[in-house]
Amino acid sequence: MPQVKHVVLMRFRTDALPSVIDEVFVDLAALKDIIPGMIDFSGGPYSSPEGLNKGFTHGFVMTFTDAATRDSYLPHPEHEKVKIKIVSLLEGGIEGVVAFDWERENL
Repeated sequence: MPQVKHVVLMRFRTDALPSVIDEVFVDLAALKDIIPGMIDFSGGPYSSPEGLNKGFTHGFVMTFTDAATRDSYLPHPEHEKVKIKIVSLLEGGIEGVVAFDWERENL
């Protein structure tokens, strides 16, 4: 069964406090201990010299054991809490985020 990579890019408002953004990443990382089947999390601020981020300031990647696990994560109450917090900090609200998933065998 293929694993699922869940990639999210975010455009935080310029007035979002760095300490609050840091809390968001702590909250996201904590989901790994709460959501069964979430096997990996990595995220942080944009740091490439390429300059191809199109204004997106931060991103993260999660790995799930399969699509069913990812599907149970999406409506999970703990995910919803973090999601609400994130959207409130984004430039343009929900318009300040891109989510992109793919499935792949043997990741």
